[in-house]
Amino acid sequence: MREDNFRINIKIDGRNYPLTIDRKDEERYRKAAKIVNETINEFRKRFQNNDQQDIMAMTAFQSALNYSKLENRQDYAQFIDDIKDLNDDISDFLKEKNRK
Repeated sequence: MREDNFRINIKIDGRNYPLTIDRKDEERYRKAAKIVNETINEFRKRFQNNDQQDIMAMTAFQSALNYSKLENRQDYAQFIDDIKDLNDDISDFLKEKNRK
């Protein structure tokens, strides 16, 4: 095990999962486990008649949906950055043209 790695136990739905992670990522892992547990509990309350597999499937689906939304936002942010760069290039070109 590398020096910056260490072992933690993440508890999801009452079960412990030992993981070896980078120290700098510990907070992210613990936060993710908390979000998963909260989502499981929400689905369990909303769908009391569903079995455990349905609850876990809906939790996985919710996580994938959130990831997909985030991924689209990042693509949009890149588009805005590209537009700003293009605008800067055009401005620089026009300033240079006006100097001549």
